Amino acid sequence: MAKTILAVDDSASIRKMVQFTLKGAGYDVVEAVDGQDGLERARNQQVNLVLTDQNMPRMDGLTLIRSLRSMQEYKNVPILVLTTESSGEMKAKGRAAGATGWLVKPFAPQGLVDVVKKVIG
Repeated sequence: MAKTILAVDDSASIRKMVQFTLKGAGYDVVEAVDGQDGLERARNQQVNLVLTDQNMPRMDGLTLIRSLRSMQEYKNVPILVLTTESSGEMKAKGRAAGATGWLVKPFAPQGLVDVVKKVIG
């Protein structure tokens, strides 16, 4: 059975690129348009990995991560941040919120697949 990834990004083009890349590698992808939408989708369907942007309307990535980590079923699910933010300070905030890893946009499709395989197989 394919592993499911929740891709949370307010950019439709980024979501489509992530979906195309990960589906091509054999994963199922559920899309969400912002953190609030991502949280709702995570409540309705258990996923194996969350891939989230940081800067989004309604709920940003760090708030989403903290919200997911407060839920028993997401305490140990890997969460990767995929964002244009690359400062050490933001990465530290991500780790403090519970992020598993940090990827900077633009991303290389094969690099994304490699990281996902490393994290969830």
